Order: sequence, then C-alpha cells, then structure tokens
Amino acid sequence: MLDTLISNKTRLKLLLRFFLNPECRGYLRGLEGEFSESTNAIRVELNRFEKAGLLLSASNSNRKMFRANTSHPLYSDINSILHKYVGIEKIVDQVVKCVAPVKRAYLAGDMAMGLETHTLELVLVGTGIDKKFLQSCIRKVEKLVHRNIQYLVLNEEQEKPYLRDKRDVFLIWKNAE
Repeated sequence: MLDTLISNKTRLKLLLRFFLNPECRGYLRGLEGEFSESTNAIRVELNRFEKAGLLLSASNSNRKMFRANTSHPLYSDINSILHKYVGIEKIVDQVVKCVAPVKRAYLAGDMAMGLETHTLELVLVGTGIDKKFLQSCIRKVEKLVHRNIQYLVLNEEQEKPYLRDKRDVFLIWKNAE
C-alpha cells in the first residue's frame, strides 16, 4: 500500500502537505509554487483525493482551498504511515521520551508544512534538559531515520512567544502529566 501511495512524486508531496499536519491548507496555484510541479499534475491528484473523500474543499474568494478530511476512516492510518515515513515515531520514542523533563515536542520548518526535506526541525519544551544526552540521542536517531535533525530547546516562558507567529510548527508529543 505504501508503494502505491508514494510511487508518484506529486502524490507524496500532497500526502505530506495535507496528512502529516492536519492544519495545513492549500490551493492549486500556491501548491504549484511550493512543489515546483505542473498545475496539471497537482490538479489530477487533488481531484483524486477529493473524489475519494480524503480531501475537503471550500471556495475562498476565487481560490478553491483544500484540507485533509480528518473524519475520513483512513485519515489516521495515512497520518500514522507518514509519521513513520518521516521518522516522527522514532524521534518521539528515542529522543523525546528518553530526555527528561520534556513537556512538549513540536515539528517545525518545511516538513511541518508538508514539504519534503532531509532536515527535520525539532522544538523541545522543558527545563533542565541535559543537552549532551539530547545531542547523543539525536545523533543516533538521525542514522535510523536517514535525516538530519536540528533542534531548539525552549523553556515554558519562551514557548508561547515562539509559537505565536509560527505557521510552520505542530505538536507531535506532549507529556501526559
């Protein structure tokens, strides 16, 4: 199934865009510029996803805006597959949960906006995080996910100002406490 989903470069870009981060929205011309793909290739895939009920659309001025249909029965499965593809599960299991006392972890940057990249930007929120241990965990996970990981550590006072003006950030984990 994964081969079918990602066999088409345009399809993979759209899946990452809409199903990795449920807050992402997009319209044809905007996606054309971001993906450097032809409008026809993007239109074909958008229409397929919309016809299958995986994407919802709404008119906004003269633009047809698309977003993931989070209530579709396959949404959570596709989201989970993409988290594995990107390496988010390994990052959470082998970095975030192991490095105490992380309160929240965010994915930021291009990948958070659904743009394929080999560098993941990770934002960790917590106080007293052992940065040497964090760095060693990051280096191990980079080898497993075959991506570079840049990270930023914030305390809780820095979190809100950092997130306030950011569109390219979404929560991937939070401490249950």
